[in-house]
Amino acid sequence: MKKILLFLLLFAWHSSLLLAQVGEYRNDFSVGVTGGYVMSSVNFTPTVPQASHTGMTGGVAFRYVCEKYFKTVASVYGEINYTQMGWKEDIRTKDNAPVINGVTGLAEEYSRTINYVQVPLMAHLAWGREHKGFNFFVNLGPQFGFFMSEKTEMNFNFDDRNTADRATTIAAQDTMAIEKKFDYGIVAGGGIEYSIPRVGHFLLEGRYYYGLGNLYGDSKRDFFGSSNFSTIMIKLSYLFDITKTKNKKH
Repeated sequence: MKKILLFLLLFAWHSSLLLAQVGEYRNDFSVGVTGGYVMSSVNFTPTVPQASHTGMTGGVAFRYVCEKYFKTVASVYGEINYTQMGWKEDIRTKDNAPVINGVTGLAEEYSRTINYVQVPLMAHLAWGREHKGFNFFVNLGPQFGFFMSEKTEMNFNFDDRNTADRATTIAAQDTMAIEKKFDYGIVAGGGIEYSIPRVGHFLLEGRYYYGLGNLYGDSKRDFFGSSNFSTIMIKLSYLFDITKTKNKKH
């Protein structure tokens, strides 16, 4: 309930910010494409040791600039992305050495890739040049994710895993299909934008996503108390103008 309340408060604040109109009027609408690199992990309770799971993200982006308040340009920024997230286990002994499988003779490896259609909807605040040159910006808002598919990769048979040498015995997640098909959380980022008149806008951004929903049930009867995402993205986007405010200073 605390997570849901926090999410709703953020969404309400975000909506009120977007509806506010107290500065110079703007009516700029841009669309484009976006893509990037994703590093993710899952916050399991009890803990599952992990390395960073890597994947890709890509999709379409849109931005509506609604006003300029003093030197701050306020916009609504959203995307629809296909994104690869998941977790990669760091399977170690108590002495921090790789666990060797007794059948294959290889260090045991396990990862799960979970594919989502993600929809972030963010307040986009920028300072600098609007239509020619550089500005820097921050993004903040809610993000929704819709489960599409999952894929497991491991180099051992689950029944033959080396449980004797593992530092942790937590392995229930290895055979559990994703239970929660809807993901939601908070996304925040910052970056730089370079604009070229009659060409478009190029944005480079670092972004962090913290999931408020879990992959698995979190009741007292369930195995995991939490199983939410923590994700870092590096994104590059290109936007071109569809409409522009007339008779305004650049």
